[in-house]
Amino acid sequence: MSSPVLHAFFVGRALADAVNERAERFLTDGLSLVGKFDAEQREHLRQFTDEVMARARQAEAESVTSYPGSTATAQGATATDLQATIDTLRAEIAQVRVALQHYRATSQV
Repeated sequence: MSSPVLHAFFVGRALADAVNERAERFLTDGLSLVGKFDAEQREHLRQFTDEVMARARQAEAESVTSYPGSTATAQGATATDLQATIDTLRAEIAQVRVALQHYRATSQV
């Protein structure tokens, strides 16, 4: 028979090996799950981006066919057309403000 100290040494060593193996397996499985989750999220993000871009292309195509007289073309609006559109919108906003102020002035009397 061996001494109790030697027996305790071998029990401690076996325990340390078993804990080390379990920790290694746990860490490996955890990192595997994290990698799998990361890959799935990247794939979901790619699919979402593709879906958004497809919707944008479809809406752009519909707007070009729905409004053939608009300043936008299939190649896209030029910078001057964009500036003209912005100027037109600003003028319309100014007209609405004047009409609103006139309405408020006449309704308070």
